[in-house]
Amino acid sequence: MNVQFKIITKWFFALALSVVAALPVQAQEKSGADPYQQIEQVTTALLDIIATYREGYPANEQAYFTRLDALLASHVDFGFISRNVMGGYGRTASADQRQRFARTFRAGLVETYGRGLIGYEDQEIVLLPAGSVEPGQRRLTVKQEIRSADAVYPLEYSMARKKSGEWMVVNVVINGINLGKTFRNQFDQAAQRAAGDIDKVISDWSTD
Repeated sequence: MNVQFKIITKWFFALALSVVAALPVQAQEKSGADPYQQIEQVTTALLDIIATYREGYPANEQAYFTRLDALLASHVDFGFISRNVMGGYGRTASADQRQRFARTFRAGLVETYGRGLIGYEDQEIVLLPAGSVEPGQRRLTVKQEIRSADAVYPLEYSMARKKSGEWMVVNVVINGINLGKTFRNQFDQAAQRAAGDIDKVISDWSTD
């Protein structure tokens, strides 16, 4: 794993800390709760998930991934992100190719951050001062920091409000590295190496 993807793996850890507390606040989110409040209610739920699966890991890895995937589905707009990652190739790809890539991309993300989470060590999670959410506002950025003994990772979560009123994560920037752009560049480079063969890009895709 190169340095760039080590940084991205750290993002998955941070993302999980920020968005997987689905169960305690799910009803509130569906009614359009403040996204800043949504991100505050995170650490206890995450630690419960890790505690549930850590002792039996890796024998229970697939059940663990399934639980994480179900939680993230309520908070991350995987469809939007995967289309953005495909870029211009998404316009020429078939509907089946777009759907297969979305599934492959999502599974890769869940497995990557899931393996990182299972080795979780205590870190301080700081939500920076929240802004106000205006009536009818559709986009906003939530800022957070993950602080350890030797580093501070600034995070910016791009969130979009869906027609249903739910807020979803659509991109993340960590230490100035734009996750969406990074994966989009990866897809573009892979497509160029494959001479535009989208099926090969999908079959070879990896977020590791």
